[in-house]
Amino acid sequence: MSADRLLNTLGAWLLALIWILPLAYAVWTAIHPAAYEARFDLFAPLSLENFAKAWNAAPFGRYFLNTFVLVTVILFGQIVLCTLAAYAFARYQFPGRNVLFALVLMQLLIMPDILIVENYKAIRFLDLVDTIPAIALPYIASGFGIFLLRQTFMSVPKELEEAAQIEGMSTLGILIKVYMPLAIPTYLAYGLVSVSHHWNNFLWPLIITNSVETRPVTVGLSIFSAIDSGVEWSVINAATLMTSGPLLLAFLLFQRQFVQSFMRAGIK
Repeated sequence: MSADRLLNTLGAWLLALIWILPLAYAVWTAIHPAAYEARFDLFAPLSLENFAKAWNAAPFGRYFLNTFVLVTVILFGQIVLCTLAAYAFARYQFPGRNVLFALVLMQLLIMPDILIVENYKAIRFLDLVDTIPAIALPYIASGFGIFLLRQTFMSVPKELEEAAQIEGMSTLGILIKVYMPLAIPTYLAYGLVSVSHHWNNFLWPLIITNSVETRPVTVGLSIFSAIDSGVEWSVINAATLMTSGPLLLAFLLFQRQFVQSFMRAGIK
């Protein structure tokens, strides 16, 4: 093994170890009694009591429901808008197409936090403060989603569309029955990115929500862990694992589609 390859391997293992240590600590404290928060004992008794305490200490059921509704609404809106926009940019020729696409990509250069004040003014004008649609509206359109789907649609052979046109299929039918099925891996990858981002989004939901009925799980977790007295890190870590577990499971299930779709988008 060459020196460069050895150094790269050692560096990769070091970074992996640095990344896994906080997760390993969270798992350890979550499945052991509070007495073992700061000490390691290989023969320490296992317990799921911390998960039960965390679940009963805050309305996590409501938080999970709010988050599920939120990410579903955002993902559905993004798929509809991004699919239509990406198809137009990929297959139609019209004046200013490249300029408009460049403007869409500029969204990737703007941090969402910069627009918080203006977004709040707009949501307040619509009288939607402290509602789930208020959290979702600023994210319904996605420049990244348009870019990713456009790259995928451009890789679809033109002959398939022409054959569908000969069969008398409408433009919308071609999009739904030809382009979208071929882009399923891209939809899965983008869906995972979108869901993980909005599942973990914190600042905007914290500002725009005030009640348990609309609060997503990240905001609920932060309020739950901000108790000033009697906080048990084992309970907090158990709650953290509960909130992050669905995302980890989704990534493990769709890891191959996730990597392949982004590689294909980068090559094209």
